Amino acid sequence: MQQLSKTMRFRDMVILGLLFIGPAAPIGLFGVLDAISDGAVVLVYIVATLVMAFTAFSYARMANALPHAGAVYAYCSIGIHANVGFLVGWLLLLDYMFIPAVAYLFSGISFNALIPEVPVWVWTCLAVVLTTTLNLIGIKKSAKITLIILLFEIIVLFAVLFVAIWLIATSDISRDWLKPFWGGDLFSWANLFNAVSIAVLSYLGFDAIATFSEENGGSHNLVSKAIMSCLILAGCLFVIQIYVGALLNPYNSAYLRSHPELQGKAYYNIVNQEINLYLGWALSLMKAIGASFAAMVGQAAASRLLFSMGRDKRLPSFFAKVGKKSGVPAMAILCSALFNLCLVVIAANHDKGLAALVSFVDIGALTAFIMLHLSVIGYFKFKKRSKGWRSWVLNIFMPIIGIIVLLPVLLHIDNDAKIVGVIWLAIGMIILYLNKEQAQLVCLEKHE
Repeated sequence: MQQLSKTMRFRDMVILGLLFIGPAAPIGLFGVLDAISDGAVVLVYIVATLVMAFTAFSYARMANALPHAGAVYAYCSIGIHANVGFLVGWLLLLDYMFIPAVAYLFSGISFNALIPEVPVWVWTCLAVVLTTTLNLIGIKKSAKITLIILLFEIIVLFAVLFVAIWLIATSDISRDWLKPFWGGDLFSWANLFNAVSIAVLSYLGFDAIATFSEENGGSHNLVSKAIMSCLILAGCLFVIQIYVGALLNPYNSAYLRSHPELQGKAYYNIVNQEINLYLGWALSLMKAIGASFAAMVGQAAASRLLFSMGRDKRLPSFFAKVGKKSGVPAMAILCSALFNLCLVVIAANHDKGLAALVSFVDIGALTAFIMLHLSVIGYFKFKKRSKGWRSWVLNIFMPIIGIIVLLPVLLHIDNDAKIVGVIWLAIGMIILYLNKEQAQLVCLEKHE
């Protein structure tokens, strides 16, 4: 059976997780969330972090029990049923195959905004070629580059926060220090959870760490530690930058609601107008570069999923080919890169291309998260037959809470994305039916 090279350490996995999420992920959503929550943006991210903690905990438990490159595909195959696992893996491809395209397109748009003379498609192609090359070399060998990029992102973010905090501390302007926690007069819990349903999308990416389980070169619980650490670090960074931005925000929530065109640019405007124009430029550059490397991690995660499904012969077996020197699934990486490039070209020629890609990613990721919780119940409670009150809490109560908090988020997704999700699922069911003989063999193997 094809095996991946076991070279990854705790630091490597946390770096990849943070790169995929992006340390400054909430910046683009700040204005949107402020308008919806009536200023309670910090509370939005505190609640969103707690919501995602249930999913991170389930990932950590399953990664410990089943260290498999297929992640949720493997967890559902073993914990529920092999055919269910295939369909979940197929839906997860909507996340892992589409999210790099989103990041590549965002990177191209951002670089074009900084240097308009170079077209978006040129920047995008350069990003795809560079990051695909790094993935083919191997994540371990390119670790220094990914570390430098992450440090650059964090340094720029910390520089913005340091100057912002200094301005807050030295100014004589009176501020409502607690408003970002409880909002204004129009605050409501319904609006808060509506905002949370959007904010949780900032965390998409920490789950990709689970796809590197077979490359774990350390202790058996290293992956679970990396997953939880990544979520905690991201949550802290998100809350701090959102709080600082809220204190310096020159726009009130009512103004942002009446000027939706400002919502996506609100945080950048705060940095440019209230903090420092050069730091605003550096932040834009950081987001542009960071998006390319987030795409790289997404591409790597997609290739591991394709590798796993190819190795099980649920998809063509050439996806399972591993490079002799690099120890990575080279064919899966190249196919993922080609697919991303095609998606980006199509999306770049449509006004709503970027928004459509984002909604497709959400439907795949959130469905996979819900099925992850069901796989915890199936594996630990019914396969392992765990007993006692602790088992009921860990294997029934917590996964059910995780599902309950995710369902409203899933329901808020754009209807067009839901239709695409249903069509994508239908295609997966057709593939499953046409490959039913292999499916039966896999079912027997999983049962054994």
